[in-house]
Amino acid sequence: MLNKIILIGRLTRDPELRYTTNGTAVAKFSLAVDRPQFNKEKEKETDFIDVVVWSKLAEICANNLGKGRLVAVEGRLQIRSYDDNQGIRRKAAEVVAENVKFLDWPKDRDNLGGGTGYGGGNLGSDFGSEISFNGDDIPF
Repeated sequence: MLNKIILIGRLTRDPELRYTTNGTAVAKFSLAVDRPQFNKEKEKETDFIDVVVWSKLAEICANNLGKGRLVAVEGRLQIRSYDDNQGIRRKAAEVVAENVKFLDWPKDRDNLGGGTGYGGGNLGSDFGSEISFNGDDIPF
């Protein structure tokens, strides 16, 4: 069986970071993803998809992403049930992200470590930079 989702879109709001009772970080944000086809009025339609990120990746996203940023999210679809304020059973669909790639630069790059990157390891810090290698590392 396979449950794999890859999305590219823009954040509709800043990530919301919280911590569980045992101290695990969890961040939530919504992603606006355009559909590939046009509707009858020849307009693009957009889906708004909730994304949940856990642990260190949640902290990295919360500290480096904001509304309007372009990201790629790789993860799995999760359907969960909950009771609302009136006790009515509801369902929510969300993507649990396993990987988040930053696809653009922030508007104000100086606020992120002097503009040298995102501080997120392979989560976008090398976007647009050259890749160097030692000739001895080539496996063939």
